[in-house]
Amino acid sequence: MTAIKARTRKDGDMPTALKFQLAARAGPKPETTHPTRENPSPHKQLTQNAPQALQDELFKRAEALASVRTGESLVSVPGARAFHLHREKAIGPGEAFQAATEFAHIHPSADGSLHMTLPPALYRDVIAKGWGEPHPISGTMLVFGPRDEQELETVWNLVRASYDYATNETIN
Repeated sequence: MTAIKARTRKDGDMPTALKFQLAARAGPKPETTHPTRENPSPHKQLTQNAPQALQDELFKRAEALASVRTGESLVSVPGARAFHLHREKAIGPGEAFQAATEFAHIHPSADGSLHMTLPPALYRDVIAKGWGEPHPISGTMLVFGPRDEQELETVWNLVRASYDYATNETIN
């Protein structure tokens, strides 16, 4: 993974984005939709969808992050489960948020992919290593849903990196 400059958190731990190397995603890229300004349909994953149990585990982990509240997405389809920060914790750059304090959301269970904000270097690495693609209109990263336990750990690390970016725990 491309190095991300970071500051040490108060607990002395380094931000999550520095704790893992992003390996290439195995296999072909899943099929996705490709909305346009003329046809602004939802951007979603159509094949290789995440099993419900992995989606639920990812949601449970993200919901437990400090100062995160869950709720409806301000930018996604009905049924998407969004992660919002409490205002006092939402001190990352403006690009770290999709709308208000929403930094990520999981699409409904038939899909299971996520849109999230990421620091620029990690954003480029996610594309290069096949873990996601930019939204054709907004540019927000669509991260493919995890297909197995190993991929769950990678996608979880990406959610943590999004959280760290939104809380200003990583600086690029």
